[in-house]
Amino acid sequence: MKQTPKTNYQRELDKLLQQLKSRPRLLLHACCAPCSSYVLEYLTAYFDITVFFYNPNISPEHEYQHRVRELQRLIAEMCPAVQFLKGRYEPERFYAMAKGLEQEPERGKRCLQCYRMRLEESAKAAKDGGFDYFTTTLSISPQKDSFVLNSIGREVSEQYNVPYLYSDFKKKGGYQRSIELSAQFHLYRQNFCGCIYSRQKR
Repeated sequence: MKQTPKTNYQRELDKLLQQLKSRPRLLLHACCAPCSSYVLEYLTAYFDITVFFYNPNISPEHEYQHRVRELQRLIAEMCPAVQFLKGRYEPERFYAMAKGLEQEPERGKRCLQCYRMRLEESAKAAKDGGFDYFTTTLSISPQKDSFVLNSIGREVSEQYNVPYLYSDFKKKGGYQRSIELSAQFHLYRQNFCGCIYSRQKR
């Protein structure tokens, strides 16, 4: 697929979903329960999903563990057939990646490297697990650029030879629906992405 900043990823996803003849296995990288809520509601009709929680950017550790528990609770209450895979907690890897980029603005070079790190780990897990596709919930956020995320997804997809599911989950009212589901399931909604730098900005 040829991508430009004007690519309608929701339209591309709709086309793919219409063409599916079976239920492929999808590894869904998730950053938190609120962002996962709508995506799970939407995609469980089409895929057998395993949620992959790999977010070494989140700190401190009690914040990280709280998000893990909330995501596990959401899955148990909303879609118990969905599997959960917890990645390693490697904050030292995030800080090594962010070295020299500490003063970058939100959505700057540090964030792009963070997206890549998490998507690359997701691609590795998808390849190791024999999944048909992988993707991330990150595009549901109005603060995240879907062109950037999908471009990184394409690059790591080619690197690890696992198809990436192009998406822009904020479309079709996805972000608003995630707010409604967060209220319905009484989910913890954080006001920063998870890293110490975004927390300081907030």
